[in-house]
Amino acid sequence: MDRLWTFSAGADGPWRIDDVRAVTGAPLPGAPRLDRIAGEAPGAGLWSLRGITSNERYVTRDEKQALAAATPALGRAQAVCAVLIPIRKSAAWWALAQDERRAVIEDQSQHIALGLRALPAVARRLHHCRDLSPDEPFDFLTWFEFAPEHAPAFDDLLARLRASPEWAYVERECEVRARLDLGPEN
Repeated sequence: MDRLWTFSAGADGPWRIDDVRAVTGAPLPGAPRLDRIAGEAPGAGLWSLRGITSNERYVTRDEKQALAAATPALGRAQAVCAVLIPIRKSAAWWALAQDERRAVIEDQSQHIALGLRALPAVARRLHHCRDLSPDEPFDFLTWFEFAPEHAPAFDDLLARLRASPEWAYVERECEVRARLDLGPEN
């Protein structure tokens, strides 16, 4: 499995960008297309964001097993909607010990439990940016894919997460909504 991924926005890519917006902090520039590239893609596009897939850091064994059992693969034929959410958390977040961050994520915010409720309709992959370099503009990139009929479930998940105590630590968040370009009928 590839660990390093580059999200490149520009003139090329299979995903047609429908909307780019800042939720908190500075926005990303708009672009017509998005590509999710395995590996490094230097100089690609109007902007590019890199992240690596890694081990699950804040889950218990039971949660890890539940996530593994319910999480669908990316690239399902019916999952033609995608959302890329880059997030940067505050220095106060990173000053917390890992067990304190876990308490905010699950005990206070129910992040994992909320995510499990959206599975298997919404597939997701978390990418860590902070592990690559302190100069990365975001700490995390989360890529979601789902069928159009599951957009309300995704939007509900997003609203609940953004209303949670965990989001008090988010200092920059953008949202890039895209649709797989299947040709003229799409």
